[in-house]
Amino acid sequence: MATIDQAQQTLTFPDGFRWGVATSSHQYEGGNTNNQWYAWEQAGHIRSGDRCGLACDWWANAERDFDRAQAMGLNALRLSLEWSRIEPRMDEWDAEALQRYRQMLQALHERGIEPMVTLHHFTDPLWFTARGGFLAGDAPERFERYVTHAVEALGDLCDFWCTINEPNIYAIVGYQIGRFPPGHHGDLRNTIRVQASMARAHAAAYHAIHRLQPAARVGWAQNFGMFDPIRPTSRLDRFIAHMAEISFNDLFPRAIQTGAASFPYNLFAGDLRKVQGTCDYAGINTYYRDLVGLDLRQPWQPFKRIVASGAPLSDQPIGISWGEVYPQGIARAARLLAPLGKPIYVTESGVADRADRLRPWQIAAGVRAMHEAIAEGIDLRGYYHWSLVDNFEWAEGWSTRFGLIALDPETQERTPRRSAAFYSAIAQANALTLEMLREYVPNAFDAPAVTS
Repeated sequence: MATIDQAQQTLTFPDGFRWGVATSSHQYEGGNTNNQWYAWEQAGHIRSGDRCGLACDWWANAERDFDRAQAMGLNALRLSLEWSRIEPRMDEWDAEALQRYRQMLQALHERGIEPMVTLHHFTDPLWFTARGGFLAGDAPERFERYVTHAVEALGDLCDFWCTINEPNIYAIVGYQIGRFPPGHHGDLRNTIRVQASMARAHAAAYHAIHRLQPAARVGWAQNFGMFDPIRPTSRLDRFIAHMAEISFNDLFPRAIQTGAASFPYNLFAGDLRKVQGTCDYAGINTYYRDLVGLDLRQPWQPFKRIVASGAPLSDQPIGISWGEVYPQGIARAARLLAPLGKPIYVTESGVADRADRLRPWQIAAGVRAMHEAIAEGIDLRGYYHWSLVDNFEWAEGWSTRFGLIALDPETQERTPRRSAAFYSAIAQANALTLEMLREYVPNAFDAPAVTS
């Protein structure tokens, strides 16, 4: 576990470093009833039985939370557009929805907060889903049309675009694991085909944005799971960890770097040559680490996944186990993306922690990991903590709480957690100091508490 070096009094960041928070439309806005996640909820697939409802009430009142972000001293905020609001039916555009997004972006500028706008954050319009989603042959073109329309309407207020959030999670959890819509299990072929189609959609959007805004910054946000061998001396365990990392993390970044997928994923991915080079920056989303290895005692499930003994654990979702909370993975992911030769942003990192017992440590360790990467010469330019306020956590509903600020979804009452003050202090100082650690993370030099 990474700890804070007591001999290093202050970790100072470069001038202009972005200290922000990350959010998404469906999880924050409320009232989104025209996308596949609403249909998934109505079909009873939210494990907690919760309803999104008003979510964080951003469609009516986002500016109240923008005020909170400003008061914390944040200079950046990542939010997403809801495709199903902008294009509620194929080739029909909602001017009122675009006007509301203009209001949000203008409100951020008025508060000195730079917006990063995500164009696709897990949600698809129902009409797009009915046509096959990203498995439809014309999906990249349909996505490009939506992106073009959005950028034409909003481009004077934003030049910092994230095309697609976590294409690997969208595909793996939706088509391989089945906890996300469309709920497929073990569909490896379509897991690969969906990611490849999303890569082509990203490339089409990249070029469309640059036609409209030649100086725009366009990238994507990649989820990085971290995998290490259960037995580091075992060649088989090391091989399994390597294959787990490739299968989870590799397809999209490789397509952007080389215009191809590695074997055997290239058998289903199709032509990715136009994807090569289509990023101005890369985004890192990272949360967890697992130890993996071979277990011949269970031939029906020979690949074993465990969490290291004594590892810090978040609040757990219903029915599954999330791995070790691993903010140190930021530095590892940054090294994986460094060969792209592009700026890097941590577009998400956080922890499900209702009691705020672990979040201050997670923030401190993540800041240290970023500082470590920058010291190695990696061009890492910002951090967007997930998230500002407790939000509707997809299939987990309200059962897991990621906010710096606690939310009662029934009353919309907000209560800042102690970690909000800690993150605010870091952002305003553009540094992490020993004094901050002593005040907010008294156990920074020890292993954090573990909860199973």
